[in-house]
Amino acid sequence: MTMHAARFGSFFLAVSFVTLSVHAEVPKGLVGDGVADDTAAIQAAVDAKTGLIEFGRGVYRITKPITIDLDRTGWTSLRGDGVAQFKMEAAGPTFRFIGTHDGTASPRTVKPNVWDRQRTPMVDGIEILGGHPDACGIEANGTMQLTLTRLVVRKAKHAVHLIGRNRNVTLSECHLYENNGIGVFLDRLNLHQINIANCHISYNAGGGIVSRGSEIRNLQIGTCDIEGNMGDASSPPTANVWLDSTDTSVGEVAIVGCTIQHTHDAPGSANIRINGWSNERPFTDERRTGNITIADNVLSDVQTNLDITAVRGITISGNTMWKGYAANVVARNCKQVVMTGNLYDRNPRYHYGDGGKAKLGVILEDCRDITINGDHYGGEVIEHPAALQLRRCDGVNIHGCSFARVPRAGILVDDVQFGLISSCLFTATSDDAIDVRQAGGSDVDATSNRFRRPD
Repeated sequence: MTMHAARFGSFFLAVSFVTLSVHAEVPKGLVGDGVADDTAAIQAAVDAKTGLIEFGRGVYRITKPITIDLDRTGWTSLRGDGVAQFKMEAAGPTFRFIGTHDGTASPRTVKPNVWDRQRTPMVDGIEILGGHPDACGIEANGTMQLTLTRLVVRKAKHAVHLIGRNRNVTLSECHLYENNGIGVFLDRLNLHQINIANCHISYNAGGGIVSRGSEIRNLQIGTCDIEGNMGDASSPPTANVWLDSTDTSVGEVAIVGCTIQHTHDAPGSANIRINGWSNERPFTDERRTGNITIADNVLSDVQTNLDITAVRGITISGNTMWKGYAANVVARNCKQVVMTGNLYDRNPRYHYGDGGKAKLGVILEDCRDITINGDHYGGEVIEHPAALQLRRCDGVNIHGCSFARVPRAGILVDDVQFGLISSCLFTATSDDAIDVRQAGGSDVDATSNRFRRPD
């Protein structure tokens, strides 16, 4: 036990605490000079069932994936305290975690050997640097409670690659930066419960957080900075967050409190792109998945800030958006949509370069059962016929919104079957502007709104 005296104002307080030492082993035979091949020494330490493997300051050259077969090795964790760099000079993951968990997240489905030998593999405080075009960072399959903290992955292909089946994954305080593939790749994966929090996921050419061919539930992305996860002008379209339900399903998602941005120069770029059109289920004809919340984020500088297709049950609230060069929001074939308290602005302080050319605008097409309440359209849209466009929609309730700069129309309803627009405020910037334009035989009642023409 160690005693310390702490001063608070004019008072001294004796503080005692107990320092506990954790047994950790440094692999025998490590060199860590960036020249010698340390692969065999690290693999030997894993195979020796070391448990907690601690790496001191150094550059560890790896020429073959380090495989951590958890059922054979038992509980295993890697720790570097920020001073250990692993240079991966071969294709594949630097560290591959393999477990045997084939159940769900429910405790009753977890077999005894998973708790007794495999649970909670951890990686903390290491850096992985790619030295091969197909080198990756961490790969995991069959794990229960994989925990990655203070991990840095640079100049690799995929930084974190989750495949097969995993449950209860946590990523926190990680820096996944400047990789030629994807930052967090959910790849043909069955995964329930994953938290991605307080991470920087930036400048990964294939996308930031991407799900393809995967069944995902309970995905939480919170208080992260996610930016520039696009290729160059010749790259295929991608997104900072891209969730694709094609042939499977992605649902129960919260994206909250993040800054997500860059770059509009990449073709088809989006900050958040979600395709909810999913595989068939035997008990329903509904193919849209969803139950998604996108809240309190700051979104800018891409072709489309939110690109949403075939989602059922989505709440978009409290977000600040600008510099959507094609549009701020595009939603197609969605149902049960709530948009509330969002700000769409065009601050002239961001007009450097071609920033003033962003078209902005919100577009909903072929959507049903929509509530838009308290949204603020502060930026004058360019080229779009209205700040808010609804085409071939049904069951639209727009209430209490403000349209601060209307050059043509505040709202366009085109072939909207049933709707109400009420208690909205419109300020025109041209003599030809109108508050609500109805087209295509729409049946929308616009009532109790106020419209101000320019002086």
